[in-house]
Amino acid sequence: MKMPVWFVFVLGALSAAGEVFVAKVGEKVTLKCGVSSYRRSLQWHHGADLLFSVYHIGFPRKGAAELVQRSVVRQTNLEISSVRETDAGRFTCSADGTRHEHTLSLFSVSVSVTPSADLLLGSEATLQCDVKGVIEGCEVKWRSPNVDSPEWSPTAQLKPVTSSHNGTWQCIITCGSNQLSEHLTIKVQEPPPTTSTTASLCSSKDSPKTIFAIVCSVLLSYFLL
Repeated sequence: MKMPVWFVFVLGALSAAGEVFVAKVGEKVTLKCGVSSYRRSLQWHHGADLLFSVYHIGFPRKGAAELVQRSVVRQTNLEISSVRETDAGRFTCSADGTRHEHTLSLFSVSVSVTPSADLLLGSEATLQCDVKGVIEGCEVKWRSPNVDSPEWSPTAQLKPVTSSHNGTWQCIITCGSNQLSEHLTIKVQEPPPTTSTTASLCSSKDSPKTIFAIVCSVLLSYFLL
């Protein structure tokens, strides 16, 4: 007795696992296709919109989406300039019929320091790193100019301000293997001498009676104005 043999054909493109890319709004990002070369054709889609269709024979075809004007295909990768919030979402790279689906997540980052970026020793200040668009699993931390200092939370309280706080701070957003950063420079200065301190120095018995006396009189007149 012969047994029937059934052949099942599955139509459609093969699919490969993709990556999650992160970028800051306004910057440039490169989305890797997942393959380094192709034999026949390469296509990039943003959602349902065709961005580019490239063939070994003939001219590349461009889609009508606005994103095309800020994008270019380099080998197999898609490079996007001046990234906008509307660029976030699913991207598909199809190379010779195999699809590689990726996700682009965008962040908007702003950093600030209160009361200002010019601080006096012994004063107090607050550093704030606001990030919009953070996905689950991402971390936001401050890194101080002092390499021996531990990392801070998104809100860093400097109480009091010390010389180790002087320099460039980094707000770092870490999402898996992806990392972004925003910079903020703080200048820490010595507080100016007070009137009582100047008067005390000038009245000291050990003070020279020549040029130093003239400088003291100028300082005293400045504080008494």
